[in-house]
Amino acid sequence: MIESTIVENTAKAINELYDAEVKIQDIGLQKTRKEFNGDFTIVVFPFIRYSKKTPQKTAEEIGDFIVSHDEIVEKYNVIKGFLNLTLKDKFWKKFFLDNKNNSAFGFTKHFDGKPYVIEYSSPNTNKPLHLGHIRNNLLGFSLAQVLTANGKKVEKVNLLNDRGIHICKSMLAWEMWGNNETPDSTGIKGDHLIGKYYVMFEKRNNEVVNKLVQRGLAQEEAEKESPLLLEAQRLLKKWENKDAKIVSLWKKMNAWAYEGFSDTYDRLGVSFDKFYHESDTYLIGKKLVQEGLEQGILFEKEDGSIWADLSNEGLDEKLLLRADGTSVYITQDLGTAQLRHDEYDPEQLIYVVGNEQIYHFEVLKIILKKLGRTWAGNIYHLSYGMVDLPEGRMKSREGKVVDADDLMDEMYNTAMAMTMELGKIDGFSGQEAEKLYRIVGLGALKYFILKVDPQKNMLFNPEESIDFNGNTGPFIQYTYARIQSVLRKAVEEFSYNPAGLINIDFSFIQKERDILRIIYEYPAIVQQAGETLSPALVANYVYDLVKEYNQFYHDFSILREEDHNTSIFRIELSVFTGMVIKSAMGLLGIEMPERM
Repeated sequence: MIESTIVENTAKAINELYDAEVKIQDIGLQKTRKEFNGDFTIVVFPFIRYSKKTPQKTAEEIGDFIVSHDEIVEKYNVIKGFLNLTLKDKFWKKFFLDNKNNSAFGFTKHFDGKPYVIEYSSPNTNKPLHLGHIRNNLLGFSLAQVLTANGKKVEKVNLLNDRGIHICKSMLAWEMWGNNETPDSTGIKGDHLIGKYYVMFEKRNNEVVNKLVQRGLAQEEAEKESPLLLEAQRLLKKWENKDAKIVSLWKKMNAWAYEGFSDTYDRLGVSFDKFYHESDTYLIGKKLVQEGLEQGILFEKEDGSIWADLSNEGLDEKLLLRADGTSVYITQDLGTAQLRHDEYDPEQLIYVVGNEQIYHFEVLKIILKKLGRTWAGNIYHLSYGMVDLPEGRMKSREGKVVDADDLMDEMYNTAMAMTMELGKIDGFSGQEAEKLYRIVGLGALKYFILKVDPQKNMLFNPEESIDFNGNTGPFIQYTYARIQSVLRKAVEEFSYNPAGLINIDFSFIQKERDILRIIYEYPAIVQQAGETLSPALVANYVYDLVKEYNQFYHDFSILREEDHNTSIFRIELSVFTGMVIKSAMGLLGIEMPERM
């Protein structure tokens, strides 16, 4: 990388000019800001203590040294204490020729090491996936793509939360008020049908609680004494005791949910290497809890419940098993973590889970360490912010959610309306148009969500996301399609041969250099996204590239350029740009249209 050469020559300059030694890591090198001339900038201020001169003079002396000792640096300019270096055309020409046909540009070759296990999605089988799950799925899948691009071995896993009191609420509601209806008999997707009964339980239970409060019970007591809730708890106890009738109902309703989830995953374009079930892993968790109790690491209260004392860690006590022997949420996470360690021995076990569970994962790691699992330090919680709508937060229990399926329908319909209005399907067959609506609608949804830093809360506005201008998926997709149109016309009008030789024995204009400089940054962006676990870096990078290319496209001729060699170069620069756009969007799980 040219950066290391520049840094080394800077260190050499300081040594020879000022008889001082500086560490390579102490030399600040950054890309030159857009408003200034140059490719790379050195921050000179730290070196004036060696030169005993002004920042301007120090920068000039270091700049003169670098230009005279580095055959790649053409010239420099100084803005206050910042030394801006401009590279020679021969560097950019070599970079272009070496990489323009490299489909793996920006990616690191796979190395043999421990895998990175990424858990994402992890739905409850009592309701369909909603907008919050979409952010979770898109983050998890994109992160897997980014880590793979960084040469990591990745295992994508999904824990299906298929047991617990919430599942029993849906089961009880269906038993009481379902009249044996099924997805086939109603035409309702399985996960949506189960969600209907979860909402129904909560509504009926709230009515019961309100009546108890009216009779004089305190709110908290009424909630605990609700006959519906008590019956759901009895159902859970029967399930853990393997009651045949309850287990049969549980299997039937979960099968409905799994089929519904599978359809949604396929449509969303995410996948998994392995599925885990809480109904299996909670048993491993219970064994760990029993092990901790026998070793005196955990303790039992008078009612028979088992707890972890976390007071030495500045936290409170944590319930691990209820008095009736049934497990809680963290019980299965203990078991799942143990199971994945035994199966993969991962370099890192990454949980993609909302930021409301930060405390949960802190406790999980502490308890595992108390149980002697030194690998608990490899657990990383990638917490992400909540997704709100213009009208406010979603509430699953009240049925006030945006279902993932409904949202994808809306995105498809909006994409159809906007592409038709803008005339972007002229000459398309009906099947081609439908494919374009799907690609644009999903691209808008995915990009709008992934361009936001994972840790930030975000407001999702479907109409803003599908705009064909600005920092949106459709704008990037349209630019890519434009480049493919340029290539098709080049083949038709010039008999252009992508595999042919190219003559670039001429000077680049600044805008061509600007595009090449952004493309040059792609490998570093992919690496940084992997290190920080943030696909948002890739999303915003590709927007910057697209924005720069569109300015070039509007300001300069490509196919109508008088000089044939320049025209061929600009065609190939466009193709190179398109290749990087498609690569980056692929890391986000976004498909690109060949025309629109």
